[in-house]
Amino acid sequence: MSGVKVISTNRKARFEFHIEDTLEAGLVLTGTEIKSVRQAKVSLQDAYVIFRHDEAWIVNLYIAPYDHATLENHEPRRTRKLLMHRREIERWDVEVSQRGYTCIPTQLYLKRGRAKVEIALAKGKKLHDKRQTIAERDAKRRMDRAKRDFNRR
Repeated sequence: MSGVKVISTNRKARFEFHIEDTLEAGLVLTGTEIKSVRQAKVSLQDAYVIFRHDEAWIVNLYIAPYDHATLENHEPRRTRKLLMHRREIERWDVEVSQRGYTCIPTQLYLKRGRAKVEIALAKGKKLHDKRQTIAERDAKRRMDRAKRDFNRR
């Protein structure tokens, strides 16, 4: 995608969850927050999405306080509103409340100057699923290493 600058990714999301569906949502930010986002001082770790009063909110998203701000700086872990279509909010709210999914952010990026969050419907992995993921990753590394060594000969 042109005009997209990835700011932060939630690398643990794919390890700890089975991702079912993803969606792009806008993010309502204050002036000091967007400046910190542009400096890539963001963490998606431990963040999640809740649906309340027909609105979507992202909870526990860390945006560091802006260095050059005055007394008007923002709260780093405040709850922020997500911008989604009403039908999307209704559909995802049903998935989360009735079908047992969790809604988590997987990526935060700037698209044409606007902050966007990629959110995902996810189901938590069990311990044996995580072990299987680790085993698959190690097997892929071994195959890549073997290919590389074979091609060097």
